[in-house]
Order: sequence, then C-alpha cells, then structure tokens
Amino acid sequence: MSYTTDTELIVDDTSTAERLASAVVGLGLVTFTFSLVSLARVITEETTILGIGLYEFLAVGLLLMGIGTLTLGVGSRVGLFSTNPDQTPGLVTAALFGIGGFAIAGFVASQLLSFDTLGWLPIAILTGGVTFTGVALAPEDIGSTLPPGVAAIGVAALVLGGILTPEFAWQPEGFSATLTGSMAIPLVLSVSTLVTMWAGAKAYEGYGSKGRQTAAYLLVGINAVSIIAVLVALLLFITSKGIGPAFQGFSLVPFEWPFVTNGYSFRPEVVNGVFPAIMGTIWLVIGAVITGVPVAVAAAIFLTEYAEQGRFVGAVEIATNGLWSTPSVVYGLFGYAFLIPRLGGTTSLISGMLVLGFMLMPLCLITSREAIKAVPDEYRDASAALGVSRWETIRSVVLPAAMPGILTGVILGVGRIAGETAPILLVMAGGLRDDAPNVLGSFEFTSVPPFVANDALLESAPALPYQLYATITAGVSAENAAEFGWATAFILLVVVLSFYALGIASRIYFRRRLNA
Repeated sequence: MSYTTDTELIVDDTSTAERLASAVVGLGLVTFTFSLVSLARVITEETTILGIGLYEFLAVGLLLMGIGTLTLGVGSRVGLFSTNPDQTPGLVTAALFGIGGFAIAGFVASQLLSFDTLGWLPIAILTGGVTFTGVALAPEDIGSTLPPGVAAIGVAALVLGGILTPEFAWQPEGFSATLTGSMAIPLVLSVSTLVTMWAGAKAYEGYGSKGRQTAAYLLVGINAVSIIAVLVALLLFITSKGIGPAFQGFSLVPFEWPFVTNGYSFRPEVVNGVFPAIMGTIWLVIGAVITGVPVAVAAAIFLTEYAEQGRFVGAVEIATNGLWSTPSVVYGLFGYAFLIPRLGGTTSLISGMLVLGFMLMPLCLITSREAIKAVPDEYRDASAALGVSRWETIRSVVLPAAMPGILTGVILGVGRIAGETAPILLVMAGGLRDDAPNVLGSFEFTSVPPFVANDALLESAPALPYQLYATITAGVSAENAAEFGWATAFILLVVVLSFYALGIASRIYFRRRLNA
C-alpha cells in the first residue's frame, strides 16, 4: 500500500491586493515615463495615444491609479484584504502630505479659481492642516493611501475637465519666468504618479516596516534609473547635434577628418577644425596629472603610514575637503594673481597645467588615503615579519594593493578638470589658432638653470572648453556658430570619455595584477 502524496513545489499565493498594487505600480511606471518624456519635449501635447491626446491618456492612467490606491486602503481597513498596517503612517509622512495639500490647494485656489491672497491663503492653510492632522491620526493603510488617491483623482479631473490645459500660464510675482501648461501638466502628473506608486508599493507588502522598505526601494530605484536616463539622453542629444558637423568632409580612403585634423584658419574655403584645441586639452590633462597626482599620492602615504593620527591629520583632512569643494574660478583667480606674474606676465599653457594640477590634488589625496587605509593590516604585518623595511613594504605591498583605488580618484579628477572653462579663461586662453602647441618639439637644453627651456609651455594655448565658450558666446564663426559649437561639444565629450576609458583600463589592469 502506497502512502505517497503529491505536493506542489510552487504555490501561487498572490492575493488580490498584491495584484491590484502591482497594477497600480506598473501603470504608474508607464505614466511616469511618458510624463518625463513629455517634460523633455520629446513628445508633446500634439501626440496621440490610442486615439486620445497625450495628456488625457496620462490623466486616465492617473485616475485609474487613484481609484486603485483608494481601493487598497479602504479594502484593508474594512478587512477585504489581509494586511498588517501600523497604527499611524508617522509624522514625517503626515508633514509631507500636509505640505502637499497646502501647495495643491493654494495653486488651485490662486491660479485656477483666481482667488486673491486673502482668499487662497486660508484655504491652503486649512487644507494643509486638515491633511496633516488626518494623516497623523489615521491608521497606516488609510493615511498612506487616501491622500495620494484623492490627489491623483483630483489632478486627473483637472486635466480631463479642461481646467488645466496646455494654454495655461503662470508667472509668479517677482519672477520673469512663466510656467506654461505644457510644462506644468507633465510635472504635476509625474509628481502625483510617484506618490501614488509609493502608496501602491506599501500596500503590496501589506504596509508595516516591510511595506515602507519596499516603497523606499521603489523610489530609490526610480531615482537611479531617472538619473541614468537623463545622462544617456544628454549624451544622445549632444551626439545627435554634433556628430553631423564633426564628420563633415570625413573619409576613410584616403583618411581625412577636417574637423579633427584642421585648425581654425578663418578662411572660408577651409573647413575649420579643433585640432589645436584637442592637443591643448590633452597637454593640459597630462600636465595636471604629472603635477598633481605624485604630490597627492606622496601626501596620502605620509598622512596614512607615517604621521600620527591626531590634530594635524584632522586639520589636513578639513583643508583638503574644503579645497575640493572650492569653485574652480577661485583656482583660476589664484593662478591669475600668483602664477602669471611669475611666468612671463601673460597667459600660458604651463599656468593652466599648474592650476588644474592644484584642482586635481585634493580629490587624489582623499581617494588615495582611503585606498591606502583599505589595504588590510595583515599585508603590512606579513611584510614586517619577513624583515622588510617600512618603505619597501609601502612600495612593494601597500601601493600595488591600493592602486585601483588611487586610479579611481585620478579618473574622477580628470573627468572634472578636462571640461573646466573658468580657470582656462583666466590663465591659459589664447584664442582660436591654426597650429597646435608643439610641446615635445620645443624642448631645448640651455647652459643656465634649470638647463632646459620650452617656449611652447610659456605661450597661450587653445583648449576645447574655451573654444566652445568662444564659439557660442563671443560670436566667433557667426555663420555656423551653432553647428561648430555642437561639433566642438561632441569632440570634447569624446576626449573626456577617452580619458575615462584609459583610466578605467588602467584600473582593470592593476586589479587583475593584484588578483593574479
């Protein structure tokens, strides 16, 4: 006789509340994405989806989300859904909803209903106060879903009812800017969608600490994806604008790329290019790295391995953090006041190298210290047990282990200094040129200290950030200034990304050597 029974390994225990909450979040992701794309004007109010206007489509989605959110909250309170809410959503949630209620009520009363200050201000204060009190005293399921649901339905009603239209315009008192309906509608829709998705994510986990955690993860994830999307969109936008002018006259056989290989000649029959500016930017970065990185790494070694961890080290850390956050124009003013009078009295390439090297030092020092401190003490102890001196331990053990972290700081620093414009304007800018700085070919040995001379380092030189600035703001090449500017921005982007790629490749190389 067999007593064998069949047991399901996978049990579908997804509840109705979870399905409804998933639908709210999923619909919210669609609505939020279209709202952001509309905010960037990739699609406009003229776009139609499923036969209806864009804003009406998004408003319908928000309306369904609001109804679903209210259903989740009320269903939890009456026992329709199995949940475990806390006694209250918390004072922070209540305060945020109160501020939101104040803002929405004030906006509707003042702009859409045309109340004066004595009319809309009491309404806004009353709405905000009632919202705060109600949310603070309500159970978590009601306090977390009722305000977002009501707000979502209200915003959707304003759009679907024709009250908030693309023709709407709001110019705040004392400001010259005007907020139009084509910007206000997607902005309001995206914010309301985010809050409603937050409520849906809490309801999906049945509220409580797990619900708050899931809702927080959702917002953090959306924020991260949005930031990446903005960066990608920025890169694609610059590429789409600049790649055409940058590749004008390009050919592989024979190889010709006038925009990259030519200088700026002011001759109409020649395609103007940015080769001198490219070389100036490359020499700037090389000089800054040579100037700043060795000093920063040496200082990091001393502070971490030799100096006593006391007030002196603490003061250096404070000063370093302050220098890293100092605006770049301050470094430029320092170079203008201190370096230029001592280096021939005129702008020069070496002044730019030194100033950018000073800018690079703080970040390299901070990251190098952290990388060296992260090396396990067991490495140092094992080396000391073999009778190796401290310096040999640092040179042969600590630095190779810390090299990936040090290179990370160099990569971040180079990414900042390569696109700096303010210091270059003050200490190096030399206008638009037809010839590149010939640094290597200008070295000469002399019979007097320092026994070497280089006229190219003491002359002004162009750089891509300055050339972009001059093209757009100074009216240079007025006939095609926009095209030349976008092409210059594209080449600058390629150069900076190339520096990043070189640094990342070096970091990968040292990391593989470390793990070999």
